[in-house]
Amino acid sequence: MPKLKPSKDFVDPTRGRIFTVRFIVSLVLMVVGIAWIVYYYVAVRPGDNGKAGSPAFMADWANWNYLIGFGLFFLGLLVAAHPSTPLGRGRGVVVGMLGCFLLGLAWICVFYIFSNDLTPIPVFNDLGQKNLLVGIAFMAVGFAYATRWE
Repeated sequence: MPKLKPSKDFVDPTRGRIFTVRFIVSLVLMVVGIAWIVYYYVAVRPGDNGKAGSPAFMADWANWNYLIGFGLFFLGLLVAAHPSTPLGRGRGVVVGMLGCFLLGLAWICVFYIFSNDLTPIPVFNDLGQKNLLVGIAFMAVGFAYATRWE
């Protein structure tokens, strides 16, 4: 029986580097987007007492903060779909595509299941019907990955 040659997947020079500038920028955009949403929801959003937190400019923007946060997050995912990043080549494309499709489907399903009373679900309770847009945006980013699939 012939011996199998060891796989050199980890040292293949055609795959390129893992941490490129584009990949780091995409990670920063995604983390900043998530942090923006979490900070607004936890610290700035008007609570049960009706008083908003600080900074005042974030409180004045109200639900626009979700657009900024999700926009940065989706922009980071789109930047990561480039072939110079690990998610933009090889198996990463399939992972990004299926991940976005499934997250979008799950987001919409959770919204429909709990649409009568969204108060116990953070972020969902503020977005209301805009939850459908978030789910569809996840799927749209999944289609961006689908165009990279070979």
